Amino acid sequence: MIKCITFDLDDTLWAVNPVIIAANKTLYQWLSENAELFVKCYKLRDFEVLKQQALQQSPDIGHSVTLIRLKQLEIGLLEAGYPQDQAVALSQQAFEVFIEARNQVELFEHARGVLEKLRQSGYLIGALSNGNADVNRVGLGDLFDFALNADGVGKEKPHPLMFEQMLHRNQLRPEQVIHIGDNPHHDILGAKHVGLWTIWVNLTEAVWPEAETADRDVTCLSNIPDMVAEIASISGHRATL
Repeated sequence: MIKCITFDLDDTLWAVNPVIIAANKTLYQWLSENAELFVKCYKLRDFEVLKQQALQQSPDIGHSVTLIRLKQLEIGLLEAGYPQDQAVALSQQAFEVFIEARNQVELFEHARGVLEKLRQSGYLIGALSNGNADVNRVGLGDLFDFALNADGVGKEKPHPLMFEQMLHRNQLRPEQVIHIGDNPHHDILGAKHVGLWTIWVNLTEAVWPEAETADRDVTCLSNIPDMVAEIASISGHRATL
């Protein structure tokens, strides 16, 4: 019955906060060298203020971390005194610097091995992310058959659209897919409400905060293949009833 395993990326296969902190520092350094007026007006900590300004001005981009980042940079550059055309051009250049650094991730222990094992078992492997990490740029492109994110879909999890597009594009039924992720609301409840099986990645051993529970949970990524096998056994049994 189980044909496909989908993974969230940030905080499921790697810790995202250290990556964003480092990427923001790289971005600010580039701006200090290429947009002097910006750094005269803003400190590194002001990226968050600019993000909130971007969301206030353009609430329709709230699903897209890429569009938010571009708008954030454009606002800051305009307010620093750059003309519109230059602000747009600089924001695009700056974003490329940021996104390169944003994809310099350090995989959690066992992450690659688990993906390799599941792929060798014959499962279709996909990524479903609200972020803008690229499985190819992080070095996992050889292990994923497809990747969807909120930028491309137009909605972020837990909205059902990303899960539904995944099912449609791969001609799958919900009961044929296990979604694996760290976020109880975005990943687990979002996937369950579409009918997918779920595995909660709980590396911090947190207390489950929702009423509905995941089908399985793990506190170490190395346990994922066993949990997949358990779900596959259950789903196969149900299919024969």
